[in-house]
Amino acid sequence: MRTRRLLVSSAFASVALSFAAFAMAAPACEAPEHRAFDFWLGEWQVRTPDGKLAGVNRIAREYEGCVLHERYDTGRGYSGESLNIYDAGRKTWHQTWVDTSGTLLLLEGGIRNGNMVLEGQTIGADSQATRHRITWTPNADGSVRQLWESTDSKGQWSTAFDGQYTRK
Repeated sequence: MRTRRLLVSSAFASVALSFAAFAMAAPACEAPEHRAFDFWLGEWQVRTPDGKLAGVNRIAREYEGCVLHERYDTGRGYSGESLNIYDAGRKTWHQTWVDTSGTLLLLEGGIRNGNMVLEGQTIGADSQATRHRITWTPNADGSVRQLWESTDSKGQWSTAFDGQYTRK
């Protein structure tokens, strides 16, 4: 009986020490690479180049700071969300976007010349591939420009969306 209590006590102590060590470990997503997209955090009004309100966007850090969660809403029946994470193993940023039109957009990339540039591809109902490139540019005044470009059936790039983010 005494041996059994000793074994149980030892096991409990080992588990407790393991949890304590885990709790004291450095946060998983605090490296500078994980903070590269932090300029996009906040609550934003998004306007088109002609100044019209396109929608509002809220980007928050979640899951112990490892994920940026975007929630976009036009206020006119269209909305969408994205989850953004730095994949340290592959050294790349990843975004998964979903919206009320049924779009699933998977993008990957990283910082290029101070801008976040993510790229991906969708396949339409007609089996045609469309390439996408979205560039987020932090501006000196604290605003952010989001330029979404996509290819047409001939592979030519055109602007799908050009939005200026200003803090609410």
